[in-house]
Amino acid sequence: MIRLDSRHPLPPEMHGAILALGNFDGFHLGHQAVVGEAIRWARAEGRPAIVATFDPHPIRYFVPDAPPFRITTIAQRGDLFAAAGADAMLVFHFDAAMADMPADRWISEILGAQLGVAGVVTGDDFTFGKGRGGSVALLQSEGAKFGIAARHVGAVDDGHGTISSTRIRAALKAGDCETATALLSRPFTIRGEVQHGDKLGRTIGFPTANMALTGYLRPRYGIYAVTALLPGGQRLKGAANIGIRPSFDPPKELLEPHFFDFSGDLYGQEIEVAFHHFLRPEARFDSLGDLTAQMKLDCDEAKRLLSGVE
Repeated sequence: MIRLDSRHPLPPEMHGAILALGNFDGFHLGHQAVVGEAIRWARAEGRPAIVATFDPHPIRYFVPDAPPFRITTIAQRGDLFAAAGADAMLVFHFDAAMADMPADRWISEILGAQLGVAGVVTGDDFTFGKGRGGSVALLQSEGAKFGIAARHVGAVDDGHGTISSTRIRAALKAGDCETATALLSRPFTIRGEVQHGDKLGRTIGFPTANMALTGYLRPRYGIYAVTALLPGGQRLKGAANIGIRPSFDPPKELLEPHFFDFSGDLYGQEIEVAFHHFLRPEARFDSLGDLTAQMKLDCDEAKRLLSGVE
């Protein structure tokens, strides 16, 4: 799969594509239904299948100081789109020009003249263009003038409501990993580079791989049973603290996974940590002895909960 940038011309072989259009943050089951329809349509007609997403997210553009809310990075979405079978990921650079472009011009100038797509697939609630003036109905009526067919995919319901990124964010903020996993079809994961820390964990027998949280949504602070994927494909199990480490001064927001039966050097490597189960909230301990005793209990519980995870 190749990565395309909306600020640059599309390769000739990508013209006439079927485009899945949306934000697709998280790439949950609802998003997968939209992209799946685009890929099936493209394959049936022998056309390229492109999945489009936005960076920055429109929310970040309109509300620059909004708290972190991303469920996936651009790189993670690219990997997920590739695994789904897309031929390319197209990243729309969301800026003032795009925000101010009326929906009809969006169709004629971007989807038509610039990209030359043959078809577009969206969710049935997708909106676009200045003031969110564009809708599925407009895509169908206006797109037809430029030879662009449009399809939409209805919401996916899991029996408890429509699957959405909003529901997933709420579940993660509550520490409900099981619901988030069910809606995403996989655990929520944070990908980042392992950085040097104060190395206190080594002195008490629980070395950690410290990671910054960058633009990710903050799950509920606390201790989790986690797995990790290393660059070479090795998978590890562990227990992780995410939060501000209230037992230490000054407070510092970090993800700190400790991996069982692992002693390698991960500094400077990009790893991906998946959240499987919430164990307990963060707590402040009066002594390192109390902290160490609790960490042993946390690791034992994490091992139990992860015993069935490959």
